[in-house]
Amino acid sequence: MTSKALNHISTLPHPYINYSNLRSLIILSFAFLLKSLEHKLVLVPMASNVEKKGLIVSFGEMLIDFVPTVSGVSLAESPGFLKAPGGAPANVAIAVTRLGGRAAFVGKLGDDEFGHMLAGILRENGVEDKGINFDKGARTALAFVTLRSDGDREFMFYRNPSADMLLRPDELNLELIRSAKVFHYGSISLITEPCRSAHLKAMEVAKEAGALLSYDPNLREPLWSSPEEARTQIMSIWDKAEIIKVSDVELEFLTQNKTIDDESAMSLWHPNLKLLLVTLGEKGCRYYTKGFHGSVEAFDVKAVDTTGAGDSFIGAFLSQIVDDQTVLEEEERLRKVLRFANACGAITTTKKGAIPALPSECEALSLLKDE
Repeated sequence: MTSKALNHISTLPHPYINYSNLRSLIILSFAFLLKSLEHKLVLVPMASNVEKKGLIVSFGEMLIDFVPTVSGVSLAESPGFLKAPGGAPANVAIAVTRLGGRAAFVGKLGDDEFGHMLAGILRENGVEDKGINFDKGARTALAFVTLRSDGDREFMFYRNPSADMLLRPDELNLELIRSAKVFHYGSISLITEPCRSAHLKAMEVAKEAGALLSYDPNLREPLWSSPEEARTQIMSIWDKAEIIKVSDVELEFLTQNKTIDDESAMSLWHPNLKLLLVTLGEKGCRYYTKGFHGSVEAFDVKAVDTTGAGDSFIGAFLSQIVDDQTVLEEEERLRKVLRFANACGAITTTKKGAIPALPSECEALSLLKDE
């Protein structure tokens, strides 16, 4: 048979194929392919938008909190404890990522099972881990938490020394710190060397790179040699920060004034400060700027454990202003952000442990909607 005959046969209709159905099948397949490509193209910009969000770098300690299974009893009387990851700077970092933001943690953990578990928890929650160091000679810090019947707490720490206290300036990931839009820190890292020098170096590098400095002293009085030493060291870096958040207890401690009012708060003001926040637990928070001040009410929830509530609050706040700091200059917008932060703090008190209780954006918006 000639090639011409073969070509003629190949173009003839096949007796067992319904060409109308085949054509429909091809069209449907092509449409499905286009839909798949469209879906992928939609996802790409979303991912890139996450990457474009400003980075919040949180510096300091991460540890294991052992939370009693029963509230209102002493540590000795507690029948058992729940193991919960904690440490204020780490809580803040995860609070940010839980709400869809970008965060990194800078600190040191023990090269032990607890340390690697904590590093894994940071990664699982989307926190960048390039700033984590491990110490082979010191353990990860532990804290036993006493829960009062009202959900408030007291701490007993095991740090003698713990790995977080041994972070050195030469171990800092300076490239990561320079990439921060907000650099957040506490005061526990000021207690002893070499971590104190590492803290001061990190602040200096972040500031030189243009980061907004955010300070939450996170007072843990039992860790300091004396109340006077705690006040001195906490205040030693006070005038560097542009955002400062203190609790009512910390305000009373720092000012040595039991009256919690505007005058007491403004005694902590300094010229470089853009915003001073005072959290008041179930009473909400107060805010102070150069141009205005006021208060934002709290949410009525059943508090089980207040651990991490302040970290959730400041993490939520920073996540909302990292890419638009003009919020600090407009009272109406600032109040909306603080309302959101209050919602996040409130939700955190409804579960035991800090990190497990940190809310998602959907949870926070749901509470706002219900009010």
